[in-house]
Amino acid sequence: MTIDHILDDEPRRSIWLVTLADVMMLLVGFFVFLQVNPNVDARALSQSMREGFGLATDVPIALEANVVQGFAPGSAVLPPHDIAAWVRAVTTDPRTTVRVTGGTDGTPGDVDPRTQSGAILAVDRARAVAAAIAADVPAGRIAIDTRPGAGRAVQLTISYDGETR
Repeated sequence: MTIDHILDDEPRRSIWLVTLADVMMLLVGFFVFLQVNPNVDARALSQSMREGFGLATDVPIALEANVVQGFAPGSAVLPPHDIAAWVRAVTTDPRTTVRVTGGTDGTPGDVDPRTQSGAILAVDRARAVAAAIAADVPAGRIAIDTRPGAGRAVQLTISYDGETR
């Protein structure tokens, strides 16, 4: 019997599978520890984990989204859309925020006419939608963002932002 014959008969496992199983067992043990230990302060634990991973603030949890489409190329004029009714229905919880993300389609014709900038047009579109919902959502709960190249639309994302401050 040769060494090749012995190695061929031996069952083998991929090394990544063993490593994955080890990580999963550690995670299960960690969560069991959290459930069993009544003295764990959840806020202190989450804060220390955020610091350990280099996150400065809480990351909001997205709950719902909607899109306002139909902007003309190079224009920030709000198309006919009943976004205010949707916002009123989904922002009843004061712990939520509305992120308004304006976009452009990335073509040379879909830019701000004065500055020839897609980013400025995306901001103008986001501001037009934010102004349309401002009567229904307090200003401190609206955040404006841009994503040039994402299409001639404005995306609204309702996020859980944590306990009220």
